Amino acid sequence: MNLKIPAKENFQVLQRLSEKKFPNRIPFIMITDETTAAYEKKGYEYGIVSYIKKPFASEEVIKQLVDNVVEVFQYKLQLEVTVKKQTEKLRKQNTMLKMMADKQKHMNEVLIDSLSNIVEFRNLESEQHIKRIRAFTLCLGQSVMKLYPEYELTEEHLEVISSASSLHDIGKIVIPDNIILKSGKLNADEYEVIKSHTTKGAEIIDKILHIDSKEFCDYAYDIARHHHEKYDGNGYPDGLRGEDISIAAQIVSLVDVYDALTSKRVYKAAYSTDKAYQIIVNGQDGSFSSKLLKAFTEVREEFENIVRKYCDG
Repeated sequence: MNLKIPAKENFQVLQRLSEKKFPNRIPFIMITDETTAAYEKKGYEYGIVSYIKKPFASEEVIKQLVDNVVEVFQYKLQLEVTVKKQTEKLRKQNTMLKMMADKQKHMNEVLIDSLSNIVEFRNLESEQHIKRIRAFTLCLGQSVMKLYPEYELTEEHLEVISSASSLHDIGKIVIPDNIILKSGKLNADEYEVIKSHTTKGAEIIDKILHIDSKEFCDYAYDIARHHHEKYDGNGYPDGLRGEDISIAAQIVSLVDVYDALTSKRVYKAAYSTDKAYQIIVNGQDGSFSSKLLKAFTEVREEFENIVRKYCDG
């Protein structure tokens, strides 16, 4: 496009054209006898793609310059169209992948909930038990994450850990009824059998559970096997000590104790939340680290709210 504009009005016109986005669609070349760098810079800011300075060379040279500019500009426009099409294609593919991932996640959640409900039914526990375990785990995990960044927990990690906590007692489905439902104190042999639910649970998760998330399976395995380990090394099944116990297993261990204390079981009545809290923080059995107990004290009220929200009725 050849526009002959008085020099003093060049930038007024360019400003109006720029406001209308014309330089995005049409290449503009300015022919001028101005030679200052500031003048050129201003023109480029308004979208000029090239300058021809007077006095200029032959018309053939100018024609070639214009042809080159037009060719480059057309290539730029074609590239923008191609990028736009590819971006839209990727958007649709990402949408489809997200739908598939959401569907897989839902199927995983259904499977986890089904297995959790089997354990609840097997142990004669209420349907609220797993809801409390998940909520306690998430709540305590967030407290640990806030207080102790060295554990490198994130909200994403805690979501997976909370979900995996549902299967902490999955191994109890293979424990005989006469032991799992016994109302009195277990003898030594029976206690050894009940302890095996940790290794049996880990084995079930490792060999039977097929969920398309290695992270989930790793957490579930670790929690099932190690949620009865104690910080002083006197737990089971592996006698792990201190920070050899993963923070996920430590969290679920405390959560499991708290829920057992505040819930009615075949062998005991439910303790009050205050008594359960005191038993844990004043415990002398070395079950929990000072860090975990500090994180627990920070969420005492939240734990009590969870008990009320998911009460057995």
